[in-house]
Amino acid sequence: EIYTLSLHDALPILEVAHNAGVEIHHACDGSCACTTCHVVIREGFDSLNEASDQEEDMLDKAWGLEMDSRLSCQCVVGDEDLVVEIPKYNINHANEAAH
Repeated sequence: EIYTLSLHDALPILEVAHNAGVEIHHACDGSCACTTCHVVIREGFDSLNEASDQEEDMLDKAWGLEMDSRLSCQCVVGDEDLVVEIPKYNINHANEAAH
């Protein structure tokens, strides 16, 4: 799914999304210890804070990694609107319709 976030609160994307009612899975509660909150930034990537070495190391384990991938718990919303894609699958969870 793809969402446009237009809040500029200097908060991590994970928190901004949850405040807006958009669910992003986060098995480690935002401590940069997993990849379940992996997202792909489709627009506004350059306005985000720089990824740490720890985040880069974790991203290497993410399913569906792309050049504009980030962990939503680690990237802070900057001064541009963002278009964020939440991948359908991640290393711990598959988003599927209820049965």
